Amino acid sequence: MAEKVTFVPLSYTGWGALGQLTAEVARFDGKHILLVTDPFLVELGLADQVTGPLERAGCKISLYTEVVPEPPLAVGEKLVAFAKNGSFDLVIGLGGGSALDLAKLAAVLAANAGTVADYLNLSGTRAIEEKGLPKILIPTTSGTGSEVTNISVLSLETTKDVIAHDWLLADVAIVDPALTLSLPPKITAATGIDALTHAVEAYISVNANPVTDAMALQAIRLISGSIRTAVQDGNDRDARSAMSYGSFIAGIAFFNAGVAGVHALAYPLGGQFHISHGESNAVLLPYVMDYIRPSCEERMKDIYEALGFSTEDLSAGSASTRCIDELHRLVKDVGIETTLQGFGIPESALERLADAGAEQKRILARSPMPLARDDIYSIYKSAFAGR
Repeated sequence: MAEKVTFVPLSYTGWGALGQLTAEVARFDGKHILLVTDPFLVELGLADQVTGPLERAGCKISLYTEVVPEPPLAVGEKLVAFAKNGSFDLVIGLGGGSALDLAKLAAVLAANAGTVADYLNLSGTRAIEEKGLPKILIPTTSGTGSEVTNISVLSLETTKDVIAHDWLLADVAIVDPALTLSLPPKITAATGIDALTHAVEAYISVNANPVTDAMALQAIRLISGSIRTAVQDGNDRDARSAMSYGSFIAGIAFFNAGVAGVHALAYPLGGQFHISHGESNAVLLPYVMDYIRPSCEERMKDIYEALGFSTEDLSAGSASTRCIDELHRLVKDVGIETTLQGFGIPESALERLADAGAEQKRILARSPMPLARDDIYSIYKSAFAGR
């Protein structure tokens, strides 16, 4: 059976990759550019690294900075309305996953009728009909993989939802580790574990294939071998480079193979308690993997080896158990809370979290173990208690 593997049409990776931006904008004949970015990146001067060369090349740039973490639907609606009224011919997204996801929405939905809500996966009634504007995505974190995926995530009242279409894919992705040097330790940790979760879930996904397997395992090697250093010393070029490459290829792996239970349960944490996506994945990763372990012991043995440990004399069962222990240790080592209690979530919230998690059927369908509502509640209960 043929396997479909989709990539962004063009990507630049490595130190100095941002230097390719002006030529790529010229290739699209970009004259009036919408730059969607985080206000923090403007303060840091990172936005100037984008706007400066482009303005010198004669481009007009409209800066849009109303970007917030875990953006609510209303933020997406406001940006798309702005894009529709702007006469832009190119969109650039600069920042973490929130900025990149919003830039995708602006580029595509600016050319489509209706509202952003009309296109949501869980409740939308419209299909995207127009490709929209060309877009160049430039991540400043090593985590979300948004620069290589076709989804945009938005926060709702009780959970999160996505808009998914191949026209949301970047036309060009530029992944330059130099842009991550100013990333604070807490965000380095959260986005890094997010990327690790992408790789782990892609590898155990029912939709995994040999191409995504190779990428997922290499991403696990790169991220697990560098994240502790990147958190402790953000100026370590080798660690930042490994994190950038690891996040990039983890993004390609999960875009093609899909994520599963960890993400399905993480969405309600972000929606109801506004915990960052990376931290939501991090706190749940060991507990979800422990629960589904009987369904994927051999694959978890591979993951344990990719985390840097010998499995020569270990059974799949023993290696998979040790893999869970290492995932717990890794989350703790990078300074992320390891229980739901640690994030201030009350036990009384577990029922409604389970209800919302069970609604994420699109994601849950990729789990190697079917997860019903009662299973989801059990996982939240374990994550609450820390055992």
